Amino acid sequence: MGSPGLAKAMAKMRDAGVDDVAVQTFAHYYRQLEHGETGMIPEDTIEPVDIPSIHDAEVSDDEAHTAISTTAVIKLNGGLGTSMGMDRAKSLLCVRKGLSFLDVIARQILHMREKYDVRLPLLLMNSFRTSEDSLAALERYEDLPVEGLPLEFLQNREPRLLVKDLTPVEWPKDPELEWCPPGHGDIYTALLDTGLLDLLIEQGYERVFVSNSDNLGAVPDEKVAGWFAKSGAPFAIEAVRRTPSDRKGGHFARRKADGRLILRETAQTLDADKVTLQDLNRHKYCSTNNIWFDLKALKKVLAERDGILGLPMIRNEKTVDPADPKSEKVVQIETAMGAAIEVFEGSQLIEVGRDRFVPVKTTNDLLVLRSDVYDIGDGFVLDQVADEVPFIDLDGDHYKYVAKFDERFPEGAPSLRHATSLTVNGDWTFGKGVQVMGAVTLDGANAERVAPATVLSDPAH
Repeated sequence: MGSPGLAKAMAKMRDAGVDDVAVQTFAHYYRQLEHGETGMIPEDTIEPVDIPSIHDAEVSDDEAHTAISTTAVIKLNGGLGTSMGMDRAKSLLCVRKGLSFLDVIARQILHMREKYDVRLPLLLMNSFRTSEDSLAALERYEDLPVEGLPLEFLQNREPRLLVKDLTPVEWPKDPELEWCPPGHGDIYTALLDTGLLDLLIEQGYERVFVSNSDNLGAVPDEKVAGWFAKSGAPFAIEAVRRTPSDRKGGHFARRKADGRLILRETAQTLDADKVTLQDLNRHKYCSTNNIWFDLKALKKVLAERDGILGLPMIRNEKTVDPADPKSEKVVQIETAMGAAIEVFEGSQLIEVGRDRFVPVKTTNDLLVLRSDVYDIGDGFVLDQVADEVPFIDLDGDHYKYVAKFDERFPEGAPSLRHATSLTVNGDWTFGKGVQVMGAVTLDGANAERVAPATVLSDPAH
């Protein structure tokens, strides 16, 4: 069993009804944590990668259609959007014309079923905090569930551990805060312990396309499905060229020791290597978290490993109450879904266009998505109509949380189609019909207003 802390944590999970596969997986990572494993990947152990582009892939119409007809779609939908001040599923956030992320996703799937004449099931991997609201929001789409398959499955949960002794934290004021999700790397465990992995295989599905619910560019593309099926790879990730906005994020590399492709997250990067992490000429590609994997290949590897995939561990320190920085420090044991690229022999990367990677992690991203940089075209697929996606930097004191953000854009987002950047320092409220041209910076010491129909421009415009 191991240490007293592990024994308490495992007992707590079993008392809460957590599946034994998930309990054993947690124990696997706990032992690593206990022995001082940090999950760090030093720069001198990796080298950069170059990868092929989907634009150069040769996939026939028949190959593409056959592949998409045996594909299932999973959306990671466990996040609450707490970093933007939300207390419910982030995917319920309004993004365009009164539609939430989930509304757009549901309509994308329904359109693609009709377009390709395929079943194309949608499954949400919800957390215990997002399940009820998300399913209620999708009740209006009566044709969305596929017969014989659930609309959701739940990711597992695990105890948060006190930093000081790695025992499960107790927080009577809000017992839910004693728990955390194990990161989206839990998808493989959850598919196994819910029986969904076997169910999908039994129903004739060969592969799964997984993406984040906050990335509306991640539609289950027919050509990418065909490329993946034709490649024979057990696992693949869609990658994009890194831009300055990705500078602080993770990237792909190749491990020198065994030549395997790996995904190094920021939390796995030593402070001494942060400069190299941000070198866009050295590490050119980052993950979209759009992932394809072969269902039978996953089942085989899980069977060989007794249900524990063995992804690299991420040690994530937080406070037990995210809203109270003085509350006790805890450790969350997490894994990243994309890290499975190093587990499967023959994994591949494919470069895709930036149109397949439109994540909303902050209100800066939300402003762009709500603006005229994008249009929602046929099939509710995002269409970038601006020449470039502008860089947005809104003052965190006034725009970080969605409620405050919405107050300052009461008439909707300004036009950003001809903007290269918008930096807002201070407290500004935007009127209707404001246009931003080129690179614009607003500075204000007090609450300021941008009058309706104002054109904000830099000297170049």
